[in-house]
Amino acid sequence: MEQEQLDNLKEWFETYVAGFYCDDEFVNDNIELKDKHSRTVCDEMAWLTDRLGLSDNQKRIAQAIGLLHDVGRFVQFKKYRTYNDKRSCNHSLLGFEIICEEKILDGLDANERQYIKTAVKHHGDKELPEGLDSETLLYCQLIRDADKIDIYRVVIEYYTQCIEDPAKFNLELDVPDEPWYSQEFVEYLLKGERIDYERMKTFNDVKLLMLSWVYDVNFTPTLERIRQRGFLEKVIDFLPANEDIERVRRKVLEYVDSRTGGANK
Repeated sequence: MEQEQLDNLKEWFETYVAGFYCDDEFVNDNIELKDKHSRTVCDEMAWLTDRLGLSDNQKRIAQAIGLLHDVGRFVQFKKYRTYNDKRSCNHSLLGFEIICEEKILDGLDANERQYIKTAVKHHGDKELPEGLDSETLLYCQLIRDADKIDIYRVVIEYYTQCIEDPAKFNLELDVPDEPWYSQEFVEYLLKGERIDYERMKTFNDVKLLMLSWVYDVNFTPTLERIRQRGFLEKVIDFLPANEDIERVRRKVLEYVDSRTGGANK
């Protein structure tokens, strides 16, 4: 992929997303959320691939994936007014279909098209499909890591806004913001296991799930980025102050420090 081709994709994306803004403030706020997220994940892919020492061509492919990974979200929200896949559609598969229909990758090498389409199609899967070749697997792992980095930022900003000015909060909450959490989520975290999205019942469960993401990070620089920005501590601060959460805090931070050499405390 040449730089000009990446620049063309960025221009297409800007024009495409602009068409979803309307006179509905609720829709606009949620479209803007994914617009900014997509652009930021593109930037995180540039940072992560640079840290990993990948080639310039790989960096550009990765940035294209970052930009396009949630392209299905815009049609999803316009049609269903939700980002909840269970209540609407699989946004990853929808993004793959939009990329194919819009033919925005037609000028790329066949392998490059395949890398981008596969990474977009499977970025939201619980598990990646087996049998991926090493280069395709690399891009799938990169987008899953870069996506996590920015979702931490999004949810922290999201919940801070909700607390500070609930009357003006105009974004979608998938689960109720109750003071309790699922005890089984604590146990999963203490055992170093990932948590199933489908078992979430409250917003506190969302926060615990996000802490469990550290067990599903592919690249050490990703954990360094998360730790350096204080994302884990900020998520923990939004949870109840009790012994359960203190045990979770110690377990999660010790795990991250063991993978990063403790250099980012």
